Amino acid sequence: MPGYEWIGTEEKEQIKDVLDTGIFFRYEFKNERNGIYKVKEFEERFAAYNGAVYAHAVTSGTSALKVALAALGVGPGDEVITQGFTFVATFEAIIEAGAIPIPSEIDETLNMDPQDFEKKITSRTKAVIPVHMLGSPARIKEILTIAQRHNIKVIEDTAQALGAEVEGRKVGTWGEMGTFSFDFYKTITTGEGGMVVTNNRDLYLRASEYADHGHDHNPAVGRALEGRNFLGFNYRMTELNGAIGLAQLSKLPEMIKVQEKNQASIRKTLESIQGVTMRRLPDEGKDSFTHICFLLPDAEKAIAFHKGLTEKGLTAIYFKNNLWHFLPNWEHLIERKTAWPGPLPFAGMPNAREVVYSKDMLPKTTSIVERLLVIPIFLKMDTDTLARIEMELKTIGNKILQ
Repeated sequence: MPGYEWIGTEEKEQIKDVLDTGIFFRYEFKNERNGIYKVKEFEERFAAYNGAVYAHAVTSGTSALKVALAALGVGPGDEVITQGFTFVATFEAIIEAGAIPIPSEIDETLNMDPQDFEKKITSRTKAVIPVHMLGSPARIKEILTIAQRHNIKVIEDTAQALGAEVEGRKVGTWGEMGTFSFDFYKTITTGEGGMVVTNNRDLYLRASEYADHGHDHNPAVGRALEGRNFLGFNYRMTELNGAIGLAQLSKLPEMIKVQEKNQASIRKTLESIQGVTMRRLPDEGKDSFTHICFLLPDAEKAIAFHKGLTEKGLTAIYFKNNLWHFLPNWEHLIERKTAWPGPLPFAGMPNAREVVYSKDMLPKTTSIVERLLVIPIFLKMDTDTLARIEMELKTIGNKILQ
């Protein structure tokens, strides 16, 4: 990863098709576009790749979450459980829907702990958003079983795990809805962009309507003459983004193969270092090989290992100090700061309870994240680069963990 490493002639050719029509808008202009509907084609091919029935393209992974929440009718007074180790957008989307995010712990899959999820359920819980973090699947089957027992809807945040699987089935297709991101750092990129997938026609239609101002897209009448079932917003993907997405999607299987090869090389070295523990995969899970995640015996050794790698000019992430992916570092959430005045949705909402966030509210997650190091897997890792990474891992590991 990421897909921008492989931008080439395929993207240019797809974009040229759009430029030749002069139509960047995904709807209308039938006579001018000469049959070119890049976003529609991207949706169809993306759904087919993932084994989903429907896909709807939007402007970002964040908007995909917001659209999915709207399609499921999540709103003021509702609670949505998600994990405290995720990109902040997962929480932002819930808050933008007017609902309250309830943080759950993670386990050593680095994803939602199903047992803690169940502990956090209340009579107000309407949905759960397990996040497939850093390329690897959550324990989605267990989460689904719990959610079904409590009549809770499941939205999979698959922004970082396109191509990952459980039992041969792509993640993002297990719950009622799945969401994906195509920003500049994702496995495939459209610059900015996202996708919502589902096997439920009613949810697909609600998503497509909400993402386009409430247009119900009735093909029997002209645009703006259709009916409206509810108010929506504008999260439309452009034809240029759809064109890039098509080109990138055509490369995805090969991208994953290259990532798997590069990750396997580094993994072999890490597994040989006594004191290093690899992240846990759920049963019959397969990740998308975008990162390699490993745990050290304690925070002190993780910090030292991270310092050793970065001093050698190597890319490594210590998420304990990351400002965007770890709840204890989100001072704006902890202080319940929104762009609007007042306490909503965190307090005072009819039929809702007040929710308070704190740095120490997720002790299990903190105990894992403070021992965690992550190395991104890039497509352009040649033999010399991999050999250097492996040499430094051995050297630093033997020094710190001896």
